[in-house]
Amino acid sequence: MAPEKVKIFSAGGQAVIEGVMMRSEYRLAIAVRRPNKKISVKKETIKSISDKITFFRWPFVRGIFNLFQMLYIGMKALIYSANESMDKVEEELTFLEIVFSIVFAIGFAIILFKFVPLLIAQYFYNTFAFVHNSSIVFNLIDGFTKMFLFVVYILVISLMRDVRTIFEYHGAEHKAVNCYEAEDELTVKNVKKYPRLHPRCGTNFILLVFLLSIIVYTLIPKEFSFWAKFGLRLLLLPVIAGISYELLKLCGKYRHNFFLKLVALPGLAAQLITTREPDNRQIEVGIAALKGVISKESVVGKDK
Repeated sequence: MAPEKVKIFSAGGQAVIEGVMMRSEYRLAIAVRRPNKKISVKKETIKSISDKITFFRWPFVRGIFNLFQMLYIGMKALIYSANESMDKVEEELTFLEIVFSIVFAIGFAIILFKFVPLLIAQYFYNTFAFVHNSSIVFNLIDGFTKMFLFVVYILVISLMRDVRTIFEYHGAEHKAVNCYEAEDELTVKNVKKYPRLHPRCGTNFILLVFLLSIIVYTLIPKEFSFWAKFGLRLLLLPVIAGISYELLKLCGKYRHNFFLKLVALPGLAAQLITTREPDNRQIEVGIAALKGVISKESVVGKDK
């Protein structure tokens, strides 16, 4: 007898060391392939201050809140998976240590994807008249430099063996979610049929931020000093992140809409680098993580 269809919950996550982290609104699961080849699954309930403070659930605000929440959850998941994959006793980091790690990562990203592109655009502004006279050209140089640096960065790190493995688990995560959202039964055979790209991926979010920044930063007068432009770019970043999050949600919900497919296209193209085809064992880990966050009743198959 075919299983009864039930509500499909929104789920997503990230690749971790030798594993996959999946989360839904209130559940979290980290599946890791241990040295003994068995899969360990750690499940948690997510408690969020947004449950008590509805302001953090407002459109455009929720994107900023979820970004910082995912950074914190993702960092903890990476630490857990690193210990589990090496069969070590889990080393609990303090809240301040995790926050410091997040601040360091954000600082690195700001220097590479904010400071350096603006410095290059400012050089062109000071050197060439066609840039000096056009705010649009100035911000196009800034925006496309960010995207170029991002692509180069992920291409370089993809040469590392450990990173390639993470990208394979990233592909396993997407394939499992695509299978689940298609209401197909979560088996290795079924999951393998689905694409390794997904419109709600964090890679899409980054590319959306880059593209939207080209538009939003045109509001900053080109005559402002370098440091004034840099400061205003940082201040406007939460606004851009909030808008990008809402667009990302729409791209996932209406993935067959022609306009939204165009919006998601740059991020999907970048996923050709940040994801790789997983093997069966990696797909098993992705399935285990996904099953850890969805209720047993919602793991359904299509009526045959």
